[in-house]
Amino acid sequence: MTDQSTPPGRCCMPSAGHADESVRLLPSPPTERRAEAGTDGSVLLPGGEFLMGAEDAEGFPADGEGPVRAVRLDPFRIDACAVTNQQYAEFVADTGYVTDAERIGWSYVFASFLPGALRRGAPRPEHTPWWCGVAGAAWNRPEGPGSTVEDRADHPVVHVSWHDAAAYARWAGKRLPTEAEWEYAARGGLEQQRYPWGDELNPGGEYCCNIFRGTFPAKNTAADGYRGTAPVDAFAPNGYGLYNVSGNVWEWCADWWSTDHDARTTTNPTGPADGAQRVIRGGSHMCHRSYCNRYRVAARSANTPDSSSGHTGFRCVRDAGR
Repeated sequence: MTDQSTPPGRCCMPSAGHADESVRLLPSPPTERRAEAGTDGSVLLPGGEFLMGAEDAEGFPADGEGPVRAVRLDPFRIDACAVTNQQYAEFVADTGYVTDAERIGWSYVFASFLPGALRRGAPRPEHTPWWCGVAGAAWNRPEGPGSTVEDRADHPVVHVSWHDAAAYARWAGKRLPTEAEWEYAARGGLEQQRYPWGDELNPGGEYCCNIFRGTFPAKNTAADGYRGTAPVDAFAPNGYGLYNVSGNVWEWCADWWSTDHDARTTTNPTGPADGAQRVIRGGSHMCHRSYCNRYRVAARSANTPDSSSGHTGFRCVRDAGR
């Protein structure tokens, strides 16, 4: 197989699951800051100064999660949900766009979501053997030939590279969020909390996000209701009305990856001028505390711009005046 991309080495991966109606959902956390809902599925955020990053004992200092620094942002609009399969299908139908995975011919699929014959024959990265390089896997065939997204119209689109996400954003008259915009929005008005809803992962025994539950990578109990991706509006939104900014799918950001940050106050930071990898944020349904607890709001990772996998998607933003 042609070497398409860097495997997601810091974390894990997907397919759709089924909701468990017995799972209880938490209400949104209270916040004094206000977000204004738009008719296009976006919310207008007021901007201002917030504390970005973390120096968390459960974090990964080598990822550049810290230092905590003051960042100031202008107001902007951000989609309440990640882009869905239905939305991406409309983009493809209108433009004829061909994704990187389709062009290259394969993408990464989590081994547990494949039939035995395909799983046994697929090449795997040495250090992350739970991934399989599957010929024909793409956004509309998330587990390869024979799979479909017809029953997942409201699930986040996956197997999209940074290039593919940026192309959709341009078509929609939007853009990808900067890393600072993404984190500000994901925090939902809370200051220096570990998750969008507070410091506890499962407060009061409630499940607040879609992550890997059980023993990674062998057994996912799906205790939160999903083995793979969940609908984009599953679980309660954060204080700004954003859904699934922790877990479900990693989300591409505009920034090139760097672990060096200016500790002084910065305004509307956009990251380095160039690089080899783009930032992804939020973790996914394949993250597990034993291996990759990067579903924390300050956690970060990266991948090459042509990379695709079954657990990476995106959401869009646009300037407040547009």
